Amino acid sequence: MKRSVSLYIHIPFCKSKCFYCDFNSFPCRDELIPAYFNALEKELMQYEKKLKDYKISTVFIGGGTPSVVDPNNIYKLMSLLNENFDVDIDLEATIESNPGTLSEEKLDAYIKSGINRLSIGLQAVQKNLLKELGRVHELEEFDIGYKLALKVGFKNINTDLIFGIPWQTLEDWDETLEYVIKCNIPHLSCYSLKIEDGTVFGDKLNRGEITPVSDEWDRKMYWMAIEKLGREKYHHYEISNFSKEGFKCRHNLVYWKCLEYIGIGAGSHSYFDNIRYNNIVDLDKYIDRMNKNIPVIENEQLIQKEDSISEYMILGLRLTEGISLEDFENKFKMGIFEVYNKEIESLIKRNLIKIEDGRLKLTSSGLDLANQVFMEFL
Repeated sequence: MKRSVSLYIHIPFCKSKCFYCDFNSFPCRDELIPAYFNALEKELMQYEKKLKDYKISTVFIGGGTPSVVDPNNIYKLMSLLNENFDVDIDLEATIESNPGTLSEEKLDAYIKSGINRLSIGLQAVQKNLLKELGRVHELEEFDIGYKLALKVGFKNINTDLIFGIPWQTLEDWDETLEYVIKCNIPHLSCYSLKIEDGTVFGDKLNRGEITPVSDEWDRKMYWMAIEKLGREKYHHYEISNFSKEGFKCRHNLVYWKCLEYIGIGAGSHSYFDNIRYNNIVDLDKYIDRMNKNIPVIENEQLIQKEDSISEYMILGLRLTEGISLEDFENKFKMGIFEVYNKEIESLIKRNLIKIEDGRLKLTSSGLDLANQVFMEFL
């Protein structure tokens, strides 16, 4: 039986950079799109022999904003994948998008290419908050795009939301949650705003122009989402992710369960054959090197057993179901308490983790202080 592997494809182009974004994305570089897709196709085909004994189980096309590019580029790339690799009949294939970049023609092309999951970045429903975030759309454009997606046949749809935004009230957040619940969107990702260096928000913070929300305010919004979505039969299956029955994101579960994946494109990351590595970030250098058949991979790191165990703990505890004690022992040939007895005892005493039904998982307090828990397993 073939082993499964997942594929991440990075499309770094976007209309404009959101004020909070620190992803590897480039607004106003549309002249490079044809050359970039040529480079992507070359890189993908470099993996043809390496993946001959693997089945592609999930694909995630992220960015940037992949939906800003001509859908024919996406269709051609997916065709290349389907023609040259063993693709699972039950493939989950996701593409990220933003409101205002979707059309019926694009969405139909995605469906025909084999893409069956759409992620739309909404973030908030209030016009003033969208403007403060540097978003280039309004709620009406999301509404149009979402209805078009349903019309062409998308059933598996995710929407990204942000809470803990300066100027955002509890009423604002409640209104945003009410809206997506009313739309009956099957998967929701709710992220706490993090202000990163090198972003517009980071610069504003350094100049004293914005003030981050308090931890107390942030947690109020987080628990509002957990409680409100829980009442509407959304399963809170990962720290930031909620889904209706049958709509968990299988691709992201690959990351949280430390399974293998290949990253294609500038700045993408891979974990394959027990090695972690990434591609060079610079867009022009990536294209140039691919054209000249010069390797684009850097920072290769063989993952030692100790690091593998640490990653398994930190990523696995992000899932609300936690980590199976039996699975840990089967994977690492030792019991979890042989490795982390002191740390686990301490965290249980502090009511940050618990053991329940043979699984180690975060408590309610642990969800709020997850980073403190993760630090214990580094």
